[in-house]
Amino acid sequence: MSIEKIDVADLDVIFLTYDEPKKEEFWATIQNMVPWAKRVDGVLGSDAAHKAAADASDTARFILIDGDNIPDPAFFNQQLVLDDNTRDCVFRWRARNTINGLQYGNGGLSSWTKDFVRNMRTHEASDGSAETLVEFCFHPQYWAMADCFSTTYPNGSPFQAWRAGFREGVKMCLDRGARPSLAEFNSRVVSRNYDNLCIWQTVGQDVDNGHMAIHGARLGTYLTMLTDWDYTEVQDFAKLERLWNKYSAVEYMCEDFTFEVDTALKTRLGLPVTSLNAEQSRFFKHHYKSNFKNQGIMIRE
Repeated sequence: MSIEKIDVADLDVIFLTYDEPKKEEFWATIQNMVPWAKRVDGVLGSDAAHKAAADASDTARFILIDGDNIPDPAFFNQQLVLDDNTRDCVFRWRARNTINGLQYGNGGLSSWTKDFVRNMRTHEASDGSAETLVEFCFHPQYWAMADCFSTTYPNGSPFQAWRAGFREGVKMCLDRGARPSLAEFNSRVVSRNYDNLCIWQTVGQDVDNGHMAIHGARLGTYLTMLTDWDYTEVQDFAKLERLWNKYSAVEYMCEDFTFEVDTALKTRLGLPVTSLNAEQSRFFKHHYKSNFKNQGIMIRE
């Protein structure tokens, strides 16, 4: 079996942005950190945007940075060690979420091959299979990695925070991209996703717009599991903006509606919905996974 070692610093780095409120500020930071970085901006559709990133890369494998992510500088001193089984794999490392302290793949740094991206059909280009309608991650060559190498800041505006929470409130309910029935919810949702879902719906009052992420997460779960809303719309940013325009209106932000949503999540799904205040949220984030340490860039979750 042949072994190939690749310095991360030898790979093209693509900063992929769309409408993130702080994308220009973050781009300046990334240019100082990674002077060879390139940028792809404003491409509609997750599949199309990733293909544009692949086209922008001059190296066969490249690093992708989301528009609301700031990498740890140490990442660019790492080395990928590939063999015949991993040479074509995508790697997604964890990110620390500034809203709720979670550390998982959402928003994290990733490394793709141009061939993988050009051949994939996901999101708006999906073949219709549940596994590709709203996610990349179910392909057998898409690896979730154990180490955390960045921080994601999806709270630059009320809308961005709401959308981030809403999308995770939908996707954490799904079983390999498919919506379970109400009766199947507790048995088919992966336990780690269930934990993350509960934290999205609970923690974050200590940061700007954190309450909007919580509201979005609860609403995403409510619409997915307790209404006939088409959950596959979660991959369409234009439709998400229309949902935001509807559900940020006064009648849907009022105490009566939020009480209705929270009660339904508790009684019909059994979710432990509660509201931690700012002090409690800070306490949770200080202690949650406080002993986490990186194990090695090529270690899988």
